[in-house]
Amino acid sequence: MRLLGIETSCDDTAAAVVVDGRTALSNVLASQDEFHREYGGIVPEIASRKHAETLNFVIRHALAAAGCSLRDLDGIAVTCGPGLPGSLVVGVAAAQALAWSLDLPVYAVNHLHGHLFANYLAPAGAEPVQPPQAPFVCLVVSGGHTDLIHVEAPDRHRVIGRTVDDAAGEAFDKVARLLGLGFPGGPAIDRLARQGNPHAFDFPRGLAGDGSFNFSFSGLKTAVRYFLDAHPEARVDRAADVAASFQAAVVDALCEKTIGAARRLGLRGIALAGGVAANAALRRELRDRAASYGIAVHMPALAYCTDNAAMIAAAAYYRGDRARVRPDDLRVDPNFAW
Repeated sequence: MRLLGIETSCDDTAAAVVVDGRTALSNVLASQDEFHREYGGIVPEIASRKHAETLNFVIRHALAAAGCSLRDLDGIAVTCGPGLPGSLVVGVAAAQALAWSLDLPVYAVNHLHGHLFANYLAPAGAEPVQPPQAPFVCLVVSGGHTDLIHVEAPDRHRVIGRTVDDAAGEAFDKVARLLGLGFPGGPAIDRLARQGNPHAFDFPRGLAGDGSFNFSFSGLKTAVRYFLDAHPEARVDRAADVAASFQAAVVDALCEKTIGAARRLGLRGIALAGGVAANAALRRELRDRAASYGIAVHMPALAYCTDNAAMIAAAAYYRGDRARVRPDDLRVDPNFAW
């Protein structure tokens, strides 16, 4: 089953062709970072306009890279939410037009489901990945979401924990701004932290030891800001140590809650997903800590961690009729829940 995936939930315009939810024949993305960088964050109006300008080109490029045409497709998968309303509308309108004109089925996909199914993907020609076997715990961690999901089956998920304030990726962006590292902040913090001492400063771990599976990063972000206000020289002289200590606090909280959830539920598998899943320290620490409890950790390839369309097509394949809708009924849902 060959599906065209379309993803425009935020600021990346993406299209991909995926076979049977596992093999990505193509995975094309047009980044908007250069247009938002001067504002220190994503400007929704700019994002939606750039999607409208580039989506047709990105789709054509994805089809060409996959070596197929529109007539070779078996369906269209599109992100309907959560996300920025104006951005979502562009992708949904394109999916409707294609489904109508080609008489193809269309699949309405939750962006967060897509991140989960990134763990099932491999590029064409590569060794197929071994996906996590349900039931397992999935940590979805990005700029807008930090959720712990009990995956009972590919089409049955239950939220068991989430952030009560800032998402982890949002905290990365805000601390990067405090350090003058620019936008997006996550990759910049990750790079700088490799030069620093993660034990240099003792920043707080929100909700540590409270018995819940919830996260909190607002207090951590505020602690870093107060520290830098009191020690302005640290922005230059100790920036790497601040970045490393902040990152260690985030990673510690994520690992503690995720592994704790797997152990309490008696599960032997953990999956990692979302943009922050590309963070090198998180990938290393989660795998090492989980191994000491005999828990396997599944992580997507870096190309499938950040927003992409291959994961949307994979989610549509595995969710099947649960995601299939009539083109007339395809709707944007900015608050699309798990």
